[in-house]
Amino acid sequence: MTEEQRLKREILDLKSKRNAVILAHNYQVEEVQLAADFLGDSLELSRKAASLTQDVIVFAGVKFMAETAKILSPAKRVLLPRLDAGCPMADMITVDDLRELKSRHPRAMVVTYVNSSVEIKAESDVCCTSSNAVQVVKNIPAAEIIFIPDENLGSYVQKMVPGKKLHLFEGFCYVHNRIKREEIEAMRVRHPLAKVIVHPEVPPEVAEGADEVLSTSGMLNYVGNSAAREFIVATEQGLLQRMKRENPGKDFIPAGNPKICSNMKRTALQDVHDSLSQDKYVIEVDPEIAERAGRALREMLQYG
Repeated sequence: MTEEQRLKREILDLKSKRNAVILAHNYQVEEVQLAADFLGDSLELSRKAASLTQDVIVFAGVKFMAETAKILSPAKRVLLPRLDAGCPMADMITVDDLRELKSRHPRAMVVTYVNSSVEIKAESDVCCTSSNAVQVVKNIPAAEIIFIPDENLGSYVQKMVPGKKLHLFEGFCYVHNRIKREEIEAMRVRHPLAKVIVHPEVPPEVAEGADEVLSTSGMLNYVGNSAAREFIVATEQGLLQRMKRENPGKDFIPAGNPKICSNMKRTALQDVHDSLSQDKYVIEVDPEIAERAGRALREMLQYG
């Protein structure tokens, strides 16, 4: 028996003993993806966290995702296998930054990307993910919106919802922001039949040159249903691994050098095992902040 097989067997036993479930984001390393009970993007996992019946949720992702799960399932014990798995974009905006924006635009509603701290969510009217950002902005009862913290995602939403005015913050995902239009163009020359699909966190000039701009779940659905056999995929490399597993007859090509999120990649199978066996690391959220952030998250879920 290999070490990976041993860990998987012990994880199954621990899950049974603790009545636990493992949620993993699409950007996790492949061994963790394969050990998960549910694998998805932020919206899918948020919905799942809100509906689970298990006592313990092990969230293989980054901290804001585990916090979201705790807010939506306050009676559950939520564990984050790596406490150092953070999100640099979430750290780019402070509560003071947001309050200053609100003072400058007092009539605007605050739409906050889930890639943000629980304190920022608590100051917001509604949250969104890359899957439903356009739908949320289109449907909320406001003509003026403060959209934080991802400027690239906000720019894409503004393009898709031109009838509303978005005030953006200069935050970004360092992984997607590294993707350059020149990389896409070079790959198109090498793979002229390939469809180019990009995540909306990429810079606007990259999104403009794509065939489709999609969340990670949207990308998975698109490649599964498309008649095309080749795809240039501009997002974190973990998703391409899942695409290859689920679509063995198709080719998935990174946009230039593979783009890696070091925070997402910190969690190994051993960490998932240790999280279950040693009860680490327990995620707690201040009840008052959780109540306010929970309102914004539940508003998000009603938009799809």
